[in-house]
Amino acid sequence: MLAKFAIEYSPRLNGHTRKLHYANDDPVACEEFLVELLERGYHIDAIRHEGMDLPKEKFDKMVRAAGSMLASRSICNSLGISPEEEHYRFGFAA
Repeated sequence: MLAKFAIEYSPRLNGHTRKLHYANDDPVACEEFLVELLERGYHIDAIRHEGMDLPKEKFDKMVRAAGSMLASRSICNSLGISPEEEHYRFGFAA
């Protein structure tokens, strides 16, 4: 059975790249996985929904959401503040 969401990504290790795949039916879990990819600097090759590449706007929206989550976590960890305070002060998604 085909997962609703699939992410194709490439870690860069010693100058070599290898395409890897992640699949899940939960869009929130996929965004969490995107956060991990962004944090590690992996190349995001494609995001698919039900086997079809996401349109550029939806691709960008998912990456933007993951980037906001990563920024929020980093700010909370660095400043020792709650997600609510971070959102109030800096406006990223908690």
